[in-house]
Amino acid sequence: MSPPPPSPVTVIGIGADGWEGLGPAAREALRTAEVVIGGRRQLGLLPPECPGHLVPWPSPLRPAVPGLFAAHAGRRISVLASGDPMFFGIGRTLAELLGAARLRVLPHPSSVSLACARLGWALEETEVISLVGRPLAALNRELYAGRRLLVLSAGADTPAEVAGLLGERGFGPSRLRVLEQLGSERERCVEGTAEEWPHPPGDPLNVIAVDCAPADGARPLSLAPGLPDAAYEHDGQLTKRHVRAATLAALAPAPSASLWDVGGGSGSIAVEWMRAHRTCRAISVERDPVRAERIARNAAALGVPGLTIVTGAAPDALAGLPTPDAVFIGGGLTAPGVLDACWAALPPGGRIVANTVTLESEALLADWYRRHGGDLVRLAVSHATPVGGFTGWRQAMPVTQWSAAKPLASRGAGGDAADPGRSVEAAQAAQGEPR
Repeated sequence: MSPPPPSPVTVIGIGADGWEGLGPAAREALRTAEVVIGGRRQLGLLPPECPGHLVPWPSPLRPAVPGLFAAHAGRRISVLASGDPMFFGIGRTLAELLGAARLRVLPHPSSVSLACARLGWALEETEVISLVGRPLAALNRELYAGRRLLVLSAGADTPAEVAGLLGERGFGPSRLRVLEQLGSERERCVEGTAEEWPHPPGDPLNVIAVDCAPADGARPLSLAPGLPDAAYEHDGQLTKRHVRAATLAALAPAPSASLWDVGGGSGSIAVEWMRAHRTCRAISVERDPVRAERIARNAAALGVPGLTIVTGAAPDALAGLPTPDAVFIGGGLTAPGVLDACWAALPPGGRIVANTVTLESEALLADWYRRHGGDLVRLAVSHATPVGGFTGWRQAMPVTQWSAAKPLASRGAGGDAADPGRSVEAAQAAQGEPR
């Protein structure tokens, strides 16, 4: 006989108003649960009429989830989460690890919904940034005049940290409102400007509302590809602005897409890929440890601290990385096996773009263009510069660029792509096998 299916798990959103704010279905699930799992704060909101065994989340949480639920297999389990479990909450993690079909989710209004209700802000026009377990530098990408931000706070010190960052980035005049204990009897709001934030740390359960206002002279950077070269810290290993814009256009970033930036240099391609959409992901592979640290600083300064950096030389450093949707090769083209490994790792429809300024690498790209098609172009940019008392053109080194999409056919040029999540080595071994 096959084993019985796993028992369902009820995931219940609870607000700062605690038991009083729960609906009948949520209360009944908690009364009848044999095991209730949640954060210590949420578990502390339950009344004595909930007799189930209370289990606080372990740390680190994610790797412990399968074993935790296996230990309570066959029992009625409820999980407590803050607000809406599917909005920056535990619901997503449980859906990924346990399967969505196993979950019964009973949401509560999120802190974001409550904050927008108090502020009179349209929820669909408000950007939400979570700093719970995330770097403060994630805010750097979001600062534009007139924008409204809701920041999910990591604790009592977060409002002052946000105010400090806004001041450093030229947004000191921005109005801040900190909404504490939303929905409870202890709810309150304090406010001030970032440059003159007057309040000591308050309640750790808070949401920060930011009306972005730049100071005179502040010049926020565009989200479009082709940031000024001066936006990056670099040692000369930088894809220059106009070539960078053309390169990102050829790579064609899309929501949730992932990029390998091979030969990262200053990280500009990976950084601007991630700036294209908040769900874009990138891995920058750089063999020089000093440059790898510089990439991390550039990523933080430009608001994408989630950029993954791998320090090592391709192709060896590519082994085991998650399958990319696109690959950019900005350095190391002539290293044996780099192009082959990158092409092998791409899924059908994935894009590859490679840039070079040397004749040796140009010959290699011409050969790949002959074998796999795509586009082979030469990009030449000239800048107006003084010539004595006049002005003339000074040409930068031309860049040869090859771009191509991997065929959608299962046995297209270059063989099959790797399955999602498989390593480059596995992808190379599987070339030619039917999917």
